[in-house]
Amino acid sequence: MTLLMTERFTGNFTQQDPIPEEAIAAAVEVMRHGRLHRYNLAGDEAGETALLEQEFAAWVGAKYCLAVASGGYALATALRAVGVGPGDKVLTNAFTLAPVPGAIASVGAEPVFVGVTEALTIDLEDLEAKLAQAKVLMLSHMRGHLCDMDRLMRLCDAAGVTVIEDCAHTMGAAWNGVASGRHGRIGCYSCQTYKHMNSGEGGLLITDDAEVAARAIMLSGSYMLYSRHLAAPAPEVFERVKYETPNISGRMDNLRAAILRPQLRDLDAQVARWNERYHVLEEGLRDTPGLTLVARPEAERYVGSSIQFLLLDWAPEAVQAVLARCAARGVELKWFGGAEPVAFTSRYDSWRYAPEQHLPESDRILAGIIDMRVPLTFSLEDCALIACIIRAEVSAVWQGAA
Repeated sequence: MTLLMTERFTGNFTQQDPIPEEAIAAAVEVMRHGRLHRYNLAGDEAGETALLEQEFAAWVGAKYCLAVASGGYALATALRAVGVGPGDKVLTNAFTLAPVPGAIASVGAEPVFVGVTEALTIDLEDLEAKLAQAKVLMLSHMRGHLCDMDRLMRLCDAAGVTVIEDCAHTMGAAWNGVASGRHGRIGCYSCQTYKHMNSGEGGLLITDDAEVAARAIMLSGSYMLYSRHLAAPAPEVFERVKYETPNISGRMDNLRAAILRPQLRDLDAQVARWNERYHVLEEGLRDTPGLTLVARPEAERYVGSSIQFLLLDWAPEAVQAVLARCAARGVELKWFGGAEPVAFTSRYDSWRYAPEQHLPESDRILAGIIDMRVPLTFSLEDCALIACIIRAEVSAVWQGAA
């Protein structure tokens, strides 16, 4: 693309696709009958939330599914369901978002951070060295990057470490044909506006473990109405846990479930659209001086709803210059290396409720991570223009610093 150095992008980086008409009609129907609470049903009505759970379980290939109020609530519920409590240590990624260590802290446990590689995945060598410190790994597939899940599971299984997958950015992704969320004991997903299905807020939890599923359903606030779940274990499993599992209400309602069900049916097509845009951006940025693209392994099926690149070993002032120059031309980039958290970005040392750790190799990588959302409201031409702007501004700062 031939581009004038003053050309600007005028799109909106937070504007999502509209809710599908089928989903709007379903939501209106729920509002008309007024039965928004998931257990407020008429006759033999299944209910939108129970149907969503059944459909999502089938889509991802899991036995059980629970719909909840948010992805963060799903993470905390998963920890409680596997018995994590006050004083326990939980391994997790140094490169993640605040709800992950937040979920760990919410149950009184302590995060133990594991390093990040230049592929933006968990450092398996560092993980192996730390496995003896905890019985649970909350693995964040941060920004949609999957590590070698086969190797990770071998390491964790050998050490007796339970894996909970944070799949907020990998709904629709897979490793060697196995859906993200299906490697560990539990998979947790987000349906917040900027994720792959949009109900404003919302979350989903999947597992094949009957007792974990029963505990999660009781934790979510089922009271003794668990028989109204369609993607749930048998009643006798609930009999074993129902008197010892607290109610920490965080149910999804029928209105949000009604909005999500048609989106689930469209999700494979939406993934293809995201990846078209990702490929245009990736090709437009390839071989930019000073800029490192993140390689995607052949075994990984990813969802390109955001893109990251590295400005490795750049001075902070030079990174800030790139951000400012791109912003002046309408391109919003986020930096995970800033000393202070901005918007959703933060570093492991920002979470001061966690014990202090030092990860110098990870610090180097975090200092260079640049992140950008890829809304489906962008056209392929928009993505080509954005890539040209980033390429030009990175090159200008790089040449000026050389």
